[in-house]
Amino acid sequence: MNYFVEGIQGSGKSTLVRKLSEKYPDCTVVMEGDYSPIELAWCARMSEAQFSDILEQWSDLRDQIRNKSHKEGSYWIVCYTQVKSENRDFYQQLENYEIYNGRTSFEEYKKIVLMRYKNWQGDGNIFECSLLQNAVEDMILFRDLSDDAILGFYKEVRCALNGKEFRIYYIESPDIEKNLNAVRRERVDRDGNEIWFNMLMDYFINSPYAKKRSLNKYEDLLLHLQHRQTLEMQICREIFGDKLTVIGSKAYDL
Repeated sequence: MNYFVEGIQGSGKSTLVRKLSEKYPDCTVVMEGDYSPIELAWCARMSEAQFSDILEQWSDLRDQIRNKSHKEGSYWIVCYTQVKSENRDFYQQLENYEIYNGRTSFEEYKKIVLMRYKNWQGDGNIFECSLLQNAVEDMILFRDLSDDAILGFYKEVRCALNGKEFRIYYIESPDIEKNLNAVRRERVDRDGNEIWFNMLMDYFINSPYAKKRSLNKYEDLLLHLQHRQTLEMQICREIFGDKLTVIGSKAYDL
């Protein structure tokens, strides 16, 4: 069996992943930024030539980059956020090789994602945010797709996953603002600055979706997250209903 832990930011996905890993210690936990057989969040996907250029340009990080890179056919997958560097330019440059946030055409994006789901073979994995969050955010905020178009995409995902053993645990947040505020207080730097929340707001307000609609307030972010949760619940129930368990945020018995 494989487990997909899904839900919006602040719902408690990381906590549930930890509890599941304690309950099933033989399972492999795959978090965002880890090398995953199915998901590419926080990972760069680059050709052989692009990979060679990066190694040459960042020669002081070459060994680290190689240790965090995996060859898939003619492409390299680089878990760049796991490379330790004081130079922020490195992360900004590698981010440009991600497939999310409109950096690839939708047809190319679908081809990459669906092929990875189809080729995936394995069990005993606990995946955090590997099915919904990054893909749905990409399609809403950067491609401005309709809910129906996103549902259509996930119908193709379900076909690609046919024959695979998995269970989706979707954590539903009855009070999104309360959960988000709790995470805001937790994820601060040593000086109390809300680094995580500021990044989340910047990500939202600088997206094409938000700019097109002049959305730049905290309330706008909350409305977006509510819409996203409603859509993700619809996806889960209509397309993955036989694989789904919905649980309340921070209100469940493992």
